[in-house]
Amino acid sequence: MTKILITYKGNLRNEVTHLQSGTTIHTDAPLDNHGKGESFSPTDLFASSLGCCMLTIMGISAQSHGFNIDGTKIETEKIMGTDPRRIVEIKIDVHFPQGSNFTLQQKRLIEAAAKTCPVANSLHPDLKKTINFNW
Repeated sequence: MTKILITYKGNLRNEVTHLQSGTTIHTDAPLDNHGKGESFSPTDLFASSLGCCMLTIMGISAQSHGFNIDGTKIETEKIMGTDPRRIVEIKIDVHFPQGSNFTLQQKRLIEAAAKTCPVANSLHPDLKKTINFNW
């Protein structure tokens, strides 16, 4: 079980500490919600979590099948809605390194892994996920 300590530092800023490793990050409210936008917002972390989880599970799948996805990048874009204020869509662009020559079977494994990562499986079905694989 992972424990995380979150401390409110004032001025709409939080310090987030992963207790096992001691790694610390900060969040800040976004410009469009009374903040300074000087760090990740909580909803930025939400969208980032999906991208990180996808890459991790894609990497595990590739590794277990004898190939790698080293250098693969994901760009995320979150679309906010109102009434209530929430994320209504996350756009994900997966970019593989130039010269990557994946077989059709490897591509299918990668896509299945990405779409079934634990974070993706935890999201409400109403949240739109637009995923583009750029081979």
